[in-house]
Amino acid sequence: MQCTDIQINPDSRIPIYKQIADSVIDDLAHGKLKYGERIPSINQLSEHLLLSRDTVEKAYKNLKERKIIESVQGKGFYIRKTELISRTNVFFLINKSSTYKMMIYNAFVNALGINGHVSLFIYHCDESLFLNYLEMNLGEYDYYVIMPHFRDENLHHRSSSSAVVEILEKIPKDQLIILDNDKPVISGQYGAVYQDFKNDVYEALHEALEKLKNYDKIILVYPDKIVNPYPRRIVEGVNKFCSEHKLKFEIIDQIYEGMELQRRDVYITIQERDLVNLVRQIRKKRLKLGRDIGILSYNETPLKELLGISVISTDFEAMGETAAYMVLKKQQERVKNVFKYIARSSI
Repeated sequence: MQCTDIQINPDSRIPIYKQIADSVIDDLAHGKLKYGERIPSINQLSEHLLLSRDTVEKAYKNLKERKIIESVQGKGFYIRKTELISRTNVFFLINKSSTYKMMIYNAFVNALGINGHVSLFIYHCDESLFLNYLEMNLGEYDYYVIMPHFRDENLHHRSSSSAVVEILEKIPKDQLIILDNDKPVISGQYGAVYQDFKNDVYEALHEALEKLKNYDKIILVYPDKIVNPYPRRIVEGVNKFCSEHKLKFEIIDQIYEGMELQRRDVYITIQERDLVNLVRQIRKKRLKLGRDIGILSYNETPLKELLGISVISTDFEAMGETAAYMVLKKQQERVKNVFKYIARSSI
């Protein structure tokens, strides 16, 4: 590989180190690079591209972590040899394009690396669209990674139906991986990386118990009727926790404008718009978040980390990475994904 093969755009907002790594991957995918081929040294590439050595070193580190290149002492860097020379085609079907669902998808794609090609489909919790996507693509892919969440005629969450189970049964079990929701009852041994919504919430709230005891009432903001509904098992987990510890508990369906905010209430929010609306009203009333009013949010996102919002959440990146591992290793396992309480300043 020649230095001139590395393509970077100095006007792009994509970090230069990532452009270098992506250029190597693109050349490999298009056959311009071969397994075992030597690539330029860090010094050679930094001199040719007029970049700092640190930038090129960061790119090569990224490629090594993704198992695309390897360094040989005294000889340089080489495209790593692998048994997975042919790319695996993956059908990836999710129910919505939320921040956290895309975190799963991106983690899966990154972990799969150059060994796979992933086609993303989104069915928006619409069962007919879900069935249509699968009918059109049965037998076309090596793996089917599927996230089953649906809405019924009343806009409530539903995990499955006879039609859903019937079409999932048509997929060879060694090609099927169910993500997030394990409720569809499917025969045989297949891969699954799932949440146990009720018990996950219950156990995570236990981790936050000492903080929650500082408040007089827990208010769960659970959207009851929406296009992309959430499992009712979340409510069951909160209810079980509050009943066991004799904590005052109320469910409301959204954060309304002009809420009657009471000091020493703690809110558990699910939708991001409710979280934003609640924070806005807390600030407008000059209340102190984490002292006067508490917030504990469901599902980690970068926005919540930025705002210092405590969360209870599954590890979305781990879910995607575990699914990719099953594809790469050709394994069918049932794995309950990590779920945790992340303490920040909002409670």
